[in-house]
Amino acid sequence: MEATRRRAQNRTNGKASDSTEKSAQWGRAWEVDWFSLLGVIGLLCSAPFIVFYFMMACDQYQCSISQPLLALYQGETTLLSIWARAPSFLWSAAKIYAIWVSFQVFLYVCVPDVVHKFIPGYVGGVQDGALTPAGLINKYEINGLQCWLITHALWFANAHYFHWFSPTIIFDNWIPLMWCTNILGYAVATFAFIKAYLFPTNPEDCKFTGNIFYNYMMGIEFNPRIGKWFDFKLFFNGRPGIVAWTLINLSYMAKQQELYGHITNSMILVNVLQAIYVLDFFWNEAWYLKTIDICHDHFGWYLGWGDCVWLPFLYTLQGLYLVYHPVQLSDTHALTVLVLGLVGYYIFRATNHQKDLFRRTNGSCSIWGRKPSYIECSYRSADGGVHRSKLLTSGFWGVARHFNYTGDLMGSLAYCAACGFGHILPYFYIVYMTILLVHRCVRDEHRCSTKYGKDWKRYTDAVPYRLIPGLF
Repeated sequence: MEATRRRAQNRTNGKASDSTEKSAQWGRAWEVDWFSLLGVIGLLCSAPFIVFYFMMACDQYQCSISQPLLALYQGETTLLSIWARAPSFLWSAAKIYAIWVSFQVFLYVCVPDVVHKFIPGYVGGVQDGALTPAGLINKYEINGLQCWLITHALWFANAHYFHWFSPTIIFDNWIPLMWCTNILGYAVATFAFIKAYLFPTNPEDCKFTGNIFYNYMMGIEFNPRIGKWFDFKLFFNGRPGIVAWTLINLSYMAKQQELYGHITNSMILVNVLQAIYVLDFFWNEAWYLKTIDICHDHFGWYLGWGDCVWLPFLYTLQGLYLVYHPVQLSDTHALTVLVLGLVGYYIFRATNHQKDLFRRTNGSCSIWGRKPSYIECSYRSADGGVHRSKLLTSGFWGVARHFNYTGDLMGSLAYCAACGFGHILPYFYIVYMTILLVHRCVRDEHRCSTKYGKDWKRYTDAVPYRLIPGLF
């Protein structure tokens, strides 16, 4: 593995040695209580059925969430009849998906990034990741923007010139593709689970809780890799799912055009706002290496299956809904949605930029026209060393401790509001993102409280709100 060892750590049975001060926490939790275990088993059992329920609701009940339950309650249908009417696994869909994943693997592994040489300000090519618990700094080939550009250039070339396949191909095979993504998601998660026991990339970066369900779901290896460059986290989070996100929306747009002879402004809004989000992800892919997904999460079913199935199917519900229920918004409604989405994106990006600027300059910068204020903290690492850190309290980071999440939620609400108010289904995304980001707030703050101790209390006194000033 291409990595640099920066420090050795004293460990006993996989745990950091005792010290008078608590050391900074790395990765997910060590201990698994009964509540966590029940949640893990519940998610493993229910998540695939949640995805199927939403797909089935649109395929058989015009995207109504309540109608299938009412039909079951009133005896108008049965679970077996619903299952029998759902499109089944098709080898043609498996071929499409195999070609898709193989092409993304090829672009990720075999096509080094050249885009960063031509686009000013873009950071691509070989970049360092964050320090791992074992004291390693992995190197990554950042080429997500290039993969996205190549993929979409071929998509538009096919749609307008080559005509190898219909632009509606994704929608037309949507549920058969769902079975294919589930196969890959479970295969990847199971392979990562077995690999961690038999041939881990780095044994020192593994965490075993003693509970097989928790290990399978939340992962054991911190950065599983095959060969020099194929990193499971970066590939599965960024390539098959997020590159596909905008293609899925384009396929929905093509289907709406095919069915109704026109494209609604709501569908355009969903495509544009979500494309901005996707492009922002790839433009800042090097920055993503410093986020919680890479720096703290291990790779298991949660990331493997989630990136293959949950992300492409449930993050695109708005476009799917608009195929079944085309909505032409009033100019006022459309403008409101657009402004909400763009303001949310601005807050999300500007907040992250302020923190990145503060870190890169070690506080020697200007934020909102003045020198930034901060809380200086100290913490003890697992090797016994004492380190210092600065927690920013200026700019958006003085408004709330996770104001970047607030901007993200504003954008999420805009996607949903673009679908009007006729059904609940397209609003699943904002409900899910609220739960996800609030949970991330709690996880991050628990880790920071353990890491910084009394200094964290000083920080929360200076910035008392997490997401919404005055409320939360």
